Amino acid sequence: MNAVSTSESLPSVESELRSAPPNALVETARRLLGDRAGARDVTLLLADYGLRVLRPVAPPPGTGEPLSAYDGPAARAFTVQTPVVEAPEDGTAAVHVPVTVRGDRLGVLSARLPAAGADTAGVRALAEFATALGHEIATAERDTDLYLLARRTRRLTLAAEMQWQLLPGRGCGRPEFVIGAHLEPAYTVGGDNFDWSTDGSRLIVTVTDGMGRGIDASLLTSVTVGALRNARRAGVSLSDQARLADQAVYAQFGGKVYASTLLLRFDLATGTVQAVDAGSPRLYRRRGDTVKQIELEAQLPLGMFEETAYEEQIFSVRPGDRLVAVSTGVHGARSPEGALFGEDALRRALDAAPTQAPQEVARSVVASLVEHFGSTDLTADAAVVCLDWNGRGADAS
Repeated sequence: MNAVSTSESLPSVESELRSAPPNALVETARRLLGDRAGARDVTLLLADYGLRVLRPVAPPPGTGEPLSAYDGPAARAFTVQTPVVEAPEDGTAAVHVPVTVRGDRLGVLSARLPAAGADTAGVRALAEFATALGHEIATAERDTDLYLLARRTRRLTLAAEMQWQLLPGRGCGRPEFVIGAHLEPAYTVGGDNFDWSTDGSRLIVTVTDGMGRGIDASLLTSVTVGALRNARRAGVSLSDQARLADQAVYAQFGGKVYASTLLLRFDLATGTVQAVDAGSPRLYRRRGDTVKQIELEAQLPLGMFEETAYEEQIFSVRPGDRLVAVSTGVHGARSPEGALFGEDALRRALDAAPTQAPQEVARSVVASLVEHFGSTDLTADAAVVCLDWNGRGADAS
C-alpha cells in the first residue's frame, strides 16, 4: 500500500477516480487498489437509511449480502470511525476503513491486503483512499442512483424520498463542532427534517416538525425548508428568517397546516447562540454529568398566522457541551400501554452514551425510542440532532 500513500501517486489516484464514470467508482477502486497495493476482495459498504445494516455496492442494485451496522469488524470501523485490521491469515489481512465526507459517515471500504501492506502506513493510505472515494461518491450521486439504491433495504415511500432529498446529510464536522443526526421511521418519514449550513464565522441549524403525515406533511416541510434556506441565503437575521418563512408557509397553505421549527445560529468564535423556538422541537444540553433542557420562549409555529413577529433569545455553549434537539415524535412518543417516552427516558438515553460520537448518540436515542415504542414502525416521525461543541482553538479556521 506504500505506493498509494506517496505524495507523487495520490493525486494520480484521485484523478483516476474523478475521471471514472459515476457508476464505475467501485470497479475503478478495485482496479487501483489491486494494481498499486495488491488488494483483493475490495468491497464498498454503505449504511442504509435506518443505520441498521451496511450494504455492499454491487450491480444490480440490492444484490450482495448486507452486514450488521452494529456487530463485526466492518461495523466497528463504521461506528468508532477508525480503521479495523483483522488478524493476518494466509499471508493477507482484511482491513476495514470508514468512508466519511466532512463528518458525514457514508459507510466502510473493506479490502484484503498482503500482510506486509497492512502496516500502519498501508492502513493510513487505504483510509486516505477511502476519503477520496467518499468525496467522489457524494459527487457521483448527482448523476446515478446506484449509491442511493445501495442504501435501501426496501422501497421508500414518496414522502420519505422527498424528505431524504431535502437533507444536507447525516453529519457534519469542523474543528469547532461535530454534528450527527437521524430520522426515523427511515423508510416512511414524512414531516420531520433537519438542516444546517456553516461558513467561516457561524453555523445555522434548524429542526422542523411538519404537521400531518405522509405526502401532505412532506410538501409542507419542503416549502418550509425551502423558505428557510431562501431567507438564510438573503443574509437576514435569525428572527427575520423565521418571519419570512412563516409568511411563505402561510401564503401557500393559508394557516390550515403549519411547521414547528427550532432555529439556532452559533457564533463559531464565541459560542454565543441565537435561538428562535417556533413550535415544539426541544433542546437539551449535557454539560459534564448534567443533562437539562434549555428553556426557550415558545413562539408560534411557522405558517399558523399571516403576520407573526419572532424574537431571538441568546444563550452560550462551552467547549465540551453536547446539545441534542428532538422533534415531537421523540419527546411526545408513547408506548403501546400509553406511557410517555418523555424527558426522563431521553435523559437516560443521553446518560447511557456520554462518550459516543454525535451520530452514534442520535442513533442511540432513536434506538431507545424504538424500544420504548416496541416497534420500528413509529406512528410519528422522529428527528434527533446531536451537536458536540469544541469551540475555536488556535488551529481552527
